[in-house]
Amino acid sequence: MKARIDFIASGGVTSPAGFYAGATYAGIKKKAVTGLDLAILYSEMPCAAAALFTTNKIKAAPVLLSQEHLKTERAAAVIVNSGCANACTGAQGLADARETASIVATNIGINTEDVVVASTGVIGQPLPMGLMKAGIGRIVLSREAGHDFAKAIMTTDTVPKETAVTVRDGGVSFSIGGVAKGAGMIHPNLATMLAFVTTDAVVEPDFLKTALREAADISFDMLSIDGDTSTNDTLLLMANGKAGNAPVSAGGDLASAFQQALNEVCIYLAKAIARDGEGATKLIEVTVSGAASLADARLAARTVVSSPLVKTAVHGGDPNWGRVIAAVGRSGAAIEEAKTDLYIGNICLFKAGRPLNDNQEKAAAALKKSEIPIEVRLNLDEGTATAWGCDLSAEYVAINSEYMT
Repeated sequence: MKARIDFIASGGVTSPAGFYAGATYAGIKKKAVTGLDLAILYSEMPCAAAALFTTNKIKAAPVLLSQEHLKTERAAAVIVNSGCANACTGAQGLADARETASIVATNIGINTEDVVVASTGVIGQPLPMGLMKAGIGRIVLSREAGHDFAKAIMTTDTVPKETAVTVRDGGVSFSIGGVAKGAGMIHPNLATMLAFVTTDAVVEPDFLKTALREAADISFDMLSIDGDTSTNDTLLLMANGKAGNAPVSAGGDLASAFQQALNEVCIYLAKAIARDGEGATKLIEVTVSGAASLADARLAARTVVSSPLVKTAVHGGDPNWGRVIAAVGRSGAAIEEAKTDLYIGNICLFKAGRPLNDNQEKAAAALKKSEIPIEVRLNLDEGTATAWGCDLSAEYVAINSEYMT
């Protein structure tokens, strides 16, 4: 019997049983349009935990501390602030991250090592510990505050990004919830800006790690806004076991259902980030099929979706399909011009190496929509992958030329 996976209306990171959240405005982010900039996520039961972090060689203090804490493969709480990345802040930055974890642990009554710390905002500024301490003391945890958590972690995001699903497989039921933030400095090599995923399923730690890696490979790792990778990227998965199921393990009865549900949550969040890219007006979805390998398909799809020339053509509604073909050609993936097809929407513009320029007017009409599917069929083998991004507008330049001022 196939598992049933249903999205939860207004679901979020506290939809799984046993998870609580709370948020406040601490004054860290000066332009907090949501009125919130500091948040805590907490599980009433200790969690098995797995995480992926930025591959940037410059890693923020909260990343370094969280990597240290997660060596135990468990966590019980997350503290997140927006407005200050606490990156490039040296020994003091690490001490501040450590003190933050200690304050949260003391207030909740858990071990400091069970607290994950995450920050997002401007690089090179010290964390205002006076504001942090006061803010943490004001946070009240509740089951309903998952939505506030989603708002508090936003930086240049225009909307919160959250979702949750319920999984039913035979007589077993559990939930997976998630929240993410990110609108710029998004071109991660393994994760995204900040994303936190929760589940009340019982999951074996080794499978939790491999499941997260697989989900990231097809979601956050296939996402690009502007080609930049942050110093603070964090993707965390916490499983508290409140559902009471037999442990999910590799090859077990629930492994496939859990992986599918986790994939759906992560893909939903990745697409939400792409749709809300800084200055974005259109979501771009690039599918490369028939590649010589899965690695080639992923490489080609990511190259196309991150191409500034493709992104600007989509923004202007210009059916300049040659930019797509050129991006695939430079991606490093195997390609044979005479076998390649290209579609924008369902409009074919390049077939078996021949241009179909009479279709450009139809393609221009397709490019006026808010979601732009682009498909490249390489017709070499069976490798297939999809990547997501957004158009590049003048508003992106405006946002990032005035970020600190």
